Amino acid sequence: MNSYDVAIIGSGPGGYVAAIRCAQLGMKTAIIEKYATLGGTCLNVGCIPSKALLSSSHHYEEATKHFEEHGIEIPGDIKVNLEKMIGRKQTVVDQTTGGIDFLMKKNKIDVYEGLGSFIDATHIKIEGKDAGEIEAKNTIIATGSKPSNLPFIALDKERIITSTEALKLKEIPTHMIVIGGGVIGLELGQVYYRLGSQVSVIEYQDRILPTMDAGLSKELNKVFKKAKCKMMMSHKVQSVERVGDEVIVKAENKKGEVVEFKGDYCLISVGRRPYTDGLNAKAAGVNINDRGQVEVNAHLQTTTSNIYAIGDVIKGAMLAHKAEEEGVFVAETIAGQKPHIDYNLIPGVVYTWPEVAAVGKTEEELKEAGIAYKAGQFPFRALGRARASGDIDGFVKILADKTTDEVLGVHMIGARCADLIAEAVTAMEFRASAEDISRMSHAHPTFAEAIKEAALAATDDRALHV
Repeated sequence: MNSYDVAIIGSGPGGYVAAIRCAQLGMKTAIIEKYATLGGTCLNVGCIPSKALLSSSHHYEEATKHFEEHGIEIPGDIKVNLEKMIGRKQTVVDQTTGGIDFLMKKNKIDVYEGLGSFIDATHIKIEGKDAGEIEAKNTIIATGSKPSNLPFIALDKERIITSTEALKLKEIPTHMIVIGGGVIGLELGQVYYRLGSQVSVIEYQDRILPTMDAGLSKELNKVFKKAKCKMMMSHKVQSVERVGDEVIVKAENKKGEVVEFKGDYCLISVGRRPYTDGLNAKAAGVNINDRGQVEVNAHLQTTTSNIYAIGDVIKGAMLAHKAEEEGVFVAETIAGQKPHIDYNLIPGVVYTWPEVAAVGKTEEELKEAGIAYKAGQFPFRALGRARASGDIDGFVKILADKTTDEVLGVHMIGARCADLIAEAVTAMEFRASAEDISRMSHAHPTFAEAIKEAALAATDDRALHV
């Protein structure tokens, strides 16, 4: 039986990053993955493939709707080759997961293919290709999450689908009904409306992206409506039924009326649930709460001190970069170091176009907490760089403490916000004030100037370009 200092169950961003950091710190490390490829949901059927399709569909939309205004004329019809687009997506996935294979070999991490389950607190059974048992002084649970569903919906994975199936469709839907106005539903909804599908989004809450700042939700809702997507808020889905190649969705609106929607595909995107199936956690004394999450303390230890858990399987936002930070945190904790994570400063991003990104507190959270604040906002359309590229939708909003001027939250929607948010995270990590940001030189012309201008707006309302 092989023995290890650390064994990691699950090879998503949290798991494989934890494995690399453990190996860097001199620990003999193993990683167990039940699928044939490493990388978990993110690399195989989540973050990476969805961004590949978002990129491809964005190119198509630019070619069909915007090239002409730039003086680019393409003779003949521009067509979508969905099979080739899906094939490119898979190539990107294969290259990325192959990169994780390389990193495991480089760091001398043993990889076991199979389902890992606890025999006891220090022994793990592996069922599958590399069947057997291993011993581990410490174990990190990084088994991730799976798409959630509503109890009355029967997924057939053909017409009534999850995000996994939406990434490999054989045809462009005529009408895709999306149940859930969160990140996944909006990103994949945008992919297919760009390719020519009619898209209808049905959301139970009164706005899309209900956990983000209300201003961001409102702005992105405008973008989707401008693209002729049907956006139904405050609708409670009652039934989803397939009849032949048609899907019929019935929902109750805020007036109490039952309305009906018909499409050829229905994407169920109502969130994700922690995945612990087959883990046999009880055998190791690991508690799982009634929400399916592995219980952990501030050190990410489970109820068994030598077993840790990270990522989607524990409380908090289900984000790949959160899982990565937790993976490093646990590795360094096991090594006797004193790492730290500030969960308030883990950014959230939606990869629609315009992109949406945020870090820190929303206005709603500050009001609820009774914290006096000031807000500065700057529109993208006032930027020379935005007008030059034609990306004028969106804004940057900075929230700062009314007394100390410390930045408490940054919320943005616009071109390249997924990258711009890093400036806000950096500033907030060093407890910058709005005036600090306003006095930093930002290159011109750039999208980043919107952050400086929003900081100026939050500092005595002195934005320069509005």
